[in-house]
Amino acid sequence: MSDKAIIIKYTKNGDIFEVFIDPNLAYEYITGKRSDPVQVLDVETIFKDARKGERQSEEKIKKAFGTNDIAKIAETILKNSDIPLTTEQKRKLTEEKRKQIINIIATNSIDPRTNAPNPPLRIENAMNESRISIDPMKSATEQVDSIVKKISLLLPIKFTTAKIQVTIPADAANRCYGIIKRYGLKSEEWLSNGNLRVVVEFPAGLQNEFFDRINKATEGRAETTIL
Repeated sequence: MSDKAIIIKYTKNGDIFEVFIDPNLAYEYITGKRSDPVQVLDVETIFKDARKGERQSEEKIKKAFGTNDIAKIAETILKNSDIPLTTEQKRKLTEEKRKQIINIIATNSIDPRTNAPNPPLRIENAMNESRISIDPMKSATEQVDSIVKKISLLLPIKFTTAKIQVTIPADAANRCYGIIKRYGLKSEEWLSNGNLRVVVEFPAGLQNEFFDRINKATEGRAETTIL
């Protein structure tokens, strides 16, 4: 066991389950840079009392986790335990979560007054003005709803999807097809003149990005209609 290993504890049904983890690898795991929970463990053992080296019984492990698979057990413990972070790690993680939250809101929402996407900078400014506090240990998705409720007092937000009909000239159809599929192809029709008519549906905040890409690929010749 390495000198830098720390203990984290998980409790269920009154029973204690402890593991030794590498704090740096744990940080990489909770930030998504590392996907294998077993790699975070300093030793692949579940303890009742890690400091004393007292192992938890296989029976209680199976009862608490429904399995004896170390990977699944480690995943549960890591996701449901408080992992000590340094001040710098907390700062970095908080900033990463902030960016993720802004991206989720910008991608999926519009300003209902204009039906235009909400720019990320406008969302960030509203969060700053509302003094939004980000929890570095919660996922970005978990925090979006409560944050939207607070900033909607300053910035009207509506989560919706955009449904758009696009007609693409025949000579640009092949190079546009891949773009269209990435944005949620709902239907397609090849017209008698060789043009391609499609309907796509995607998060409303991506409208400007979609129009920019289609216009660039067709040199501005695509015909679009918001349905």
